[in-house]
Amino acid sequence: MEPVLGSYLAAIVGGALIGALLAVFGGGGSVLATPLLLYIVGVSDPHVAIGTAAAAVAVNAAVGLAAQARAGRVKWPCALLFGGAGLTGALIGAQMAKQVDGARLLLWFALAMALVGLSMMLPRKGAGDPAVRLNAQLSLKLAPVGLATGFAAGFFGIGGGFLIVPGLMAATGMTLANATASSLVSVLLFGAATSASYAASGLVNWSIFGALVIGGSAGSLASARLVRLLSGREALARRIFAAMVLVTAVYVAFRAVG
Repeated sequence: MEPVLGSYLAAIVGGALIGALLAVFGGGGSVLATPLLLYIVGVSDPHVAIGTAAAAVAVNAAVGLAAQARAGRVKWPCALLFGGAGLTGALIGAQMAKQVDGARLLLWFALAMALVGLSMMLPRKGAGDPAVRLNAQLSLKLAPVGLATGFAAGFFGIGGGFLIVPGLMAATGMTLANATASSLVSVLLFGAATSASYAASGLVNWSIFGALVIGGSAGSLASARLVRLLSGREALARRIFAAMVLVTAVYVAFRAVG
């Protein structure tokens, strides 16, 4: 059954929220896309929800990446190596997820959401080296972490930014601002790989995808104003958002077993 007008409007509004959160926090926002499609927009198949969400998140990440690139915050060599290594993992994860029963997959997804929420509760340090450069030693650290993160992103149909940002910081010593901006390269690549795998199996709703992209693009472009509004309150905002993710994870698990 095709979604009614209200479902499209919900997808646009939800997409705007996810796009803004993705641009501001560099992770966590995209994990709300699948529950949004399932329980508010009305997509009935969990696999279609995951495939459609992954496609929209990839486009929204591209919009956010363009803004971060213009600001000069993206560390391209590190970001491309991390994302390139993770592409294989994302494709493997997506292929495995398509073989899992929908209800069981949602239980795993709820677990991933809980991990996202808990990770966002942890304090983050902004200190780091703003002039970090890729070398052989950093490459050996980045590649395996990228591969594992890509697998998680592909299996759960999430952007994976909550893993990418700390992974980039730990492996390279770059600043939080640079890691948040650079993470969007991987979110884009992982989302594109995951959605391509699902699309090949006919598991993407393209009309809903379009609505999410329209909203997400607006949210990403408006994120600069949101950053200004949150100035000095980032830690509190992150904790509130993390609590919302945890509550949603409990709801997803409840619906999956209900």
